[in-house]
Amino acid sequence: MTEPQTQTLQTEGAVLTYDVRPGSSASEPPLLLIGSPMGAAGFGTLAAHFRDRTVVTYDPRGVERSRRTDGASETTPEEHAEDLSRLIATVGAGPVDVFASSGGAVNALVLVARRPELVRTLVAHEPPALQLLPDREQALAATQQVRDAYRARGFGAAMARFIRLVGHRGPVPDDLGDLPNPAAFGLPAEDDGSRDDVLLGHNLITCTSHEHDIEALRTAPTRIVVAVGAGSDGELAHRCGEALAERLGQAPVVLPGDHGGFLGGEYGQTGEPEAFAATLREVLVADRDAVPARG
Repeated sequence: MTEPQTQTLQTEGAVLTYDVRPGSSASEPPLLLIGSPMGAAGFGTLAAHFRDRTVVTYDPRGVERSRRTDGASETTPEEHAEDLSRLIATVGAGPVDVFASSGGAVNALVLVARRPELVRTLVAHEPPALQLLPDREQALAATQQVRDAYRARGFGAAMARFIRLVGHRGPVPDDLGDLPNPAAFGLPAEDDGSRDDVLLGHNLITCTSHEHDIEALRTAPTRIVVAVGAGSDGELAHRCGEALAERLGQAPVVLPGDHGGFLGGEYGQTGEPEAFAATLREVLVADRDAVPARG
């Protein structure tokens, strides 16, 4: 694969860093691979399976190489969506195809609701859209408890609680129990005093509590495909994907692996990237001239 061409883009309140990998063919529009707070580094393996297409990845504001310039302590999905619209315009790529995972899927859904003309096909993989769950009150309360733990006890304590929450299978109970021991997850027990973590500090609450414009998504010309992981059945983000698919009048597509099924060693995690990429390719080309029925 051609080496990534790295550029920067100044947006309101941030300077974004993005990478463009030119493909061997121009027959398909560029493919954006996005996450949040996962940056471009998380998509290296997946990008390598799409050598025929121009692939664009980026670091969301505040993540890795992209820095905030406004001093804000939180980032909203609307801000991320505006960043994505500017990125698409800058690379001259619209309309594009988008694979968006986790918080990136939340941001991409907001983009499609606001600027559907920029996206031909969106594959939204396990967006943590907690507002769509029947147990949303419990899920949102448990997420707030993660934030509270971060503010009171720091990164290790909060991340241990976060890992337990996202890995919980089934409806979220009123009480998940005592704060788990960070050491059980290989996390530091001591509080270093910092409160600038991008996940726990900047994006956690705004991402998970966002109320999606379902009507705008249902009527958008964009082909929206909701995807979940084969190995994450019952987990929080998987259940959110199922809830979103139901609201859009479709059945979710099942992709190999779990929430990180596309990872090939990035961040120390390995899913099923080869099978994941092959299935994603099939999803991107299947019935792309038809928008799925949305009830």
